[in-house]
Amino acid sequence: MSCFREEITLENPTDATNAVNGIIKETEVRHVTVNALVDTGAWTLVINEETRAKLGLRVLYTSQSEVADGVLATGSVTEPVNIYWQDRYTGCNAFVLPHETEVLFGALPLEGMDLMVDPKGERIIGAHGDQPLRIVK
Repeated sequence: MSCFREEITLENPTDATNAVNGIIKETEVRHVTVNALVDTGAWTLVINEETRAKLGLRVLYTSQSEVADGVLATGSVTEPVNIYWQDRYTGCNAFVLPHETEVLFGALPLEGMDLMVDPKGERIIGAHGDQPLRIVK
């Protein structure tokens, strides 16, 4: 299977809550849309420091994780970030690798959205069919 990407939108969860509560305008919610590398070998969402700063995500702690080449990398773990793909949504912590050039769409957010990899089609699909999940904002 070759590598493939999917467009996802990442959103600051505190901003989203503040917008719902009328504290800030919907247009002030920090979000980014990226072409993420689907990586089932990554345990969570992996972003770089620039993306973390754009979203204004709080760092909760630092941790070590083994990266693809077997090296232990130290990174920060953020508060949960809202992740949207097509009509699906989940929230999970992001692992921040300061010099990472790719956003990695890992196993936890894929599971959280009830998605799986279709290796032949090089795409992600609904694990229990492609029925839409209703997002309520």
